[in-house]
Amino acid sequence: MQTKEEYSKILIVDDEKINIDVLVNLLKPYYRTIIAKNGVRALERLKNDPLPDLVLLDIMMPGMDGYEVCSRIKDNPATRDIPVIFITGKNEENDEARGFLVGAVDYITKPFSPLIALSRVKTHIELKRRGDMLERLAGLDGLTGIPNRRQFDQFLDAEWKRSLRYESNFSIIVMDIDFFKLYNDHYGHTQGDECLKKVAHSIFNSALRTENLTARYGGEEFACIMPETENEDALKIASQIIESVRSLKIDHAQSKISNHVTISLGLATVDHPLKDNNIDPVALADKALYQAKQKGRNQIVNFNEV
Repeated sequence: MQTKEEYSKILIVDDEKINIDVLVNLLKPYYRTIIAKNGVRALERLKNDPLPDLVLLDIMMPGMDGYEVCSRIKDNPATRDIPVIFITGKNEENDEARGFLVGAVDYITKPFSPLIALSRVKTHIELKRRGDMLERLAGLDGLTGIPNRRQFDQFLDAEWKRSLRYESNFSIIVMDIDFFKLYNDHYGHTQGDECLKKVAHSIFNSALRTENLTARYGGEEFACIMPETENEDALKIASQIIESVRSLKIDHAQSKISNHVTISLGLATVDHPLKDNNIDPVALADKALYQAKQKGRNQIVNFNEV
């Protein structure tokens, strides 16, 4: 059985205090619980991070019933992967079929056996954890362990749309290891992989901020998305990144600009996204990166300077 320390969180949605008390007492030795006494409040709860790992949902509630709540949970990309279990007094076959039709993973009728209910909850919590782990692994680069291009593209799409909606600043850095092909040719691919891992971790740690995402963009290229970040602050992060890679002092005998591995960076900031919603921020950063290479590499070029 799970322990409290694992902090899986369950949202209980029911309008009857006695039902809530029974479920809370059953679950509290093993899980964190939060309560919503109607459908509207449940959906409000699901707007805030961290999201619950499971929803236990009654069907018969005033106003919005459980079927509607479940449908809305499954229609929202942010919550659709949260498993929903109906716990209800409605025990007709058609009721249960409708529950599965709107997206529930299980259906428990009242009165229920505490042991059976707890076992079902545990099963779906574990399945959710495994699914989350697989999702995380699918979004990580197999070599470096940082987010991959797939996760980068998903994050970029979501954050760019959010910046348009709220008209917030949006900054992005695209980076490339200088003369990496020459490095691979001279030291071999095994050493090249080690170099990529060290550089990736250096970049990742330099841009470490909850709102940011740093990813391996492809080959020896990396990128960092910085939502709600002004150009001045983004430039500071870019400076930290370039210095952190230099400080690794990884030998690069074939580099044409240094005895050690260096990187070139292109930075772009969109200050008024709504006004410029047809532009491509990645293309702007790529243009700046191209200029950095043209100017001699091992430097940052800000799109504002291009």
